[in-house]
Amino acid sequence: MFLHISWLEWIGYASSVIVAISLTMSSIIKLRWYNLVGGIIFTFYGFAIHSLPVGFLNLFIVCTNIYYLNKIYRRKEAFQLVEVTPTDAYFNYFLQFNMPEIATYFPSFKLNDISDVHSEHIVSFLLLRDAMPAGVFLGTKENETLQVLIDFVTAPYRDLKPGDFIYKKNTTFFIEKSISKIQIQTNNKLHIGYLQKMGFKKNNTLNAYFLELI
Repeated sequence: MFLHISWLEWIGYASSVIVAISLTMSSIIKLRWYNLVGGIIFTFYGFAIHSLPVGFLNLFIVCTNIYYLNKIYRRKEAFQLVEVTPTDAYFNYFLQFNMPEIATYFPSFKLNDISDVHSEHIVSFLLLRDAMPAGVFLGTKENETLQVLIDFVTAPYRDLKPGDFIYKKNTTFFIEKSISKIQIQTNNKLHIGYLQKMGFKKNNTLNAYFLELI
């Protein structure tokens, strides 16, 4: 007992907090995982206090989360890169619409930054996921190095699959453009964690992350 509250009651509070946190997740996968963990603890709590309605309801929630997580991970999704120019109307609309969130990951980005860059040195595309616009990519090429200015995916699609497709399964897209190295500069901890999972290595001298393609 702690603070005159039984350990069983603390378990109930903990499960409630985890379930509440799950509802704040913008990623459906994270929502399902947090909700699953909270549901498992709540199921134990319900049966432990001999409340069958609470126990069976949360057992149903656990089974539902397991079913949909299995469905998500087994589902084969279609990804496609659609090359566009930075002046493309939809490309610009997508950027402007998502700019408040893009700014949290790429605070120094301004579309005017590439106004003087020759089109041959710009790499830009929309990422489609099951034919739905999921993300945007923009970078400038210097020699064989691509400096990424934006690599952004909207919240509903924010798992590792887009990154796997771009940086692991679709490297020929960059190699065919004579790009052998991809460079990204960021101080965002979430973005850094994502880059490391994609295989990027930090160059402390340049304070940037690099991915060698060749």
